[in-house]
Amino acid sequence: MDKKFNFHELKAADRLPSPSGTALALMKLVQSDDSTIQQVAQLLQSDAALTGRIIGFANSAAIGARRPVVSIQDAVALIGMTAVRNFALSLSLLAKHREGLCVGFNYSDYWSRSLMLAIASSGIVARDRTAAPEEVFTLGLLSDIGCLALATAWPENFSACVGKAAGRDLLLLEQEYFAIDHEALTLILLDDWGFPAVFLEALKQCHHSAIDPSDTSRIARIARQLVFANHVTDYCLADQDYRETLLPGLQTEAGTFSLDDQALATFVDDLVVQWKDWGKRIDIKTDLRISRPDSVLMKEPDLLGLDVLLVDDDPIMLTRLTKQLVASGHSVQVCRDGETALEHIIEHKPQLLITDWNMKPMDGLALCKTLRASDFAKNLYIIMLTASSSEDNLVEAFDAGIDDYVTKPVNMRILLARIHAGQRLISLQQELAQERKELERSTAELAVANRRLQHIAYTDILTALPNRRYALNRLEQEWVAAQRFNRPLSVLMLDLDFFKTINDALGHDVGDRVLAHSAKVMRESIRSSDVACRLGGEEFIVIAPNTDSTAAVLLAERIRKAIEVHQLKNIKLPRLVTVSIGVASVKEFKASWNDLIKSADQAVYRVKEKNRNAVLLAT
Repeated sequence: MDKKFNFHELKAADRLPSPSGTALALMKLVQSDDSTIQQVAQLLQSDAALTGRIIGFANSAAIGARRPVVSIQDAVALIGMTAVRNFALSLSLLAKHREGLCVGFNYSDYWSRSLMLAIASSGIVARDRTAAPEEVFTLGLLSDIGCLALATAWPENFSACVGKAAGRDLLLLEQEYFAIDHEALTLILLDDWGFPAVFLEALKQCHHSAIDPSDTSRIARIARQLVFANHVTDYCLADQDYRETLLPGLQTEAGTFSLDDQALATFVDDLVVQWKDWGKRIDIKTDLRISRPDSVLMKEPDLLGLDVLLVDDDPIMLTRLTKQLVASGHSVQVCRDGETALEHIIEHKPQLLITDWNMKPMDGLALCKTLRASDFAKNLYIIMLTASSSEDNLVEAFDAGIDDYVTKPVNMRILLARIHAGQRLISLQQELAQERKELERSTAELAVANRRLQHIAYTDILTALPNRRYALNRLEQEWVAAQRFNRPLSVLMLDLDFFKTINDALGHDVGDRVLAHSAKVMRESIRSSDVACRLGGEEFIVIAPNTDSTAAVLLAERIRKAIEVHQLKNIKLPRLVTVSIGVASVKEFKASWNDLIKSADQAVYRVKEKNRNAVLLAT
């Protein structure tokens, strides 16, 4: 087959997974700058099945709606038009590709794992909101769409590739077969479907595990969440024996996400429940179980020698050298030519290669050049056997990437001495790799400590709400996002009425209980997208992203009523605990986020000058 990959040619020939029907019309509609929620809802109503699934999505734990969503317009408003578009795209691809022509590709297992990854990704992001969980749900569901694309475009070849990949690097085989691998193709498809650049870069870092532990950027944080989501997915799908192998590493990693062992167990159990619920909802099997791979089951033996690959087209030479190398304590495999040797190295990754120069069809020099140009054999120690002692030939061999050479006829004493020199270097490389692992472990432990310190620094101890420092940082971020995407943003300033009389009459310990109780009521009254924080004393703030002034006033009134109704029990207070709330919205105040706070604060004071226990919108 053609070794050049042409995405646009495949797309034009309709050989790649693509949306159809309502999903395609929805993608075109949402791309328009003047599209509205009403238009999106009207389009979705033409597809009853899709409408039902989107309403189900809006009511799922991934969204965290405070009350049941029953209309498609409310669902679109809650989830967002972009997230609805992406979710519809996912369902369209699922409907078209539940089965296919690729015999070696398990479509059912693919969608089962993809669904688990989607739920794990959104659940992790919901704990530390680097992005909207509903958008990350779709990213997780399609994060391996490149596999499905290869199975769709080249079913027979991909089936052969998967079958040949047992114990080998699938990505390298895909490059050999298709001039592209499924990870790269995934990024191309998601980019073509309009996924945000921040998601694409995070997914790219997740694929390559190239995430600097000290990088606190949004992209790096999302990438780390995706890596963790993949590990959580593997654990959720593993059978009991394999779980025992995966658990220690997962617990260490979970610590960096503020999940102790008990919290991790609860989190995993909840994800599995959601997975099964979602499987019933969109007709995906949820009986997938992964067993421990053979490579994990095999205990690595003590290293008495090196794993050596011997390559020569002379059978007598192979027999003689093999016998003497085995007698010296090495494990030896043999190949008769460079091409066979290359396949063996990709699959078995020996520690040392001894190769003859003159062979057909691929000679030793071409083999060395190919290995040094790859990522998987850059550190492979190579000794060349050559009948030539010409200075030019030896320089050419070293330029090709050999580490040492032995002239023919081979002197076994010299060859063993050269191997011993290579063994010292290989041993140093192994020690360096072990030190690197220890450093990574220490870095992970430090990251856990830093995250805990950060949590302490941004949390109010009394109420367990985020504190003033977090509130101001978060508001500035939401302000920037609102300005960039022309989205509404509202702020609610809350002040408990007559709080000083409670402290004066009953003491500060009762006052603290009133503050903690009021904070709990606020937290239960707001939506999952809102952020409630304590500024200090009896003052609180609620940041309401993507919320206009009308919705913000309704939110404020809900909080006010909840505090008035849910009084602290078993304590007789001088008066009912009530709250005065001032509301300000970006649409009315565009100067800065500081002006937004000041406007809401002034509205609070105007409420307190009158009857208190009321809501006022700043104008």
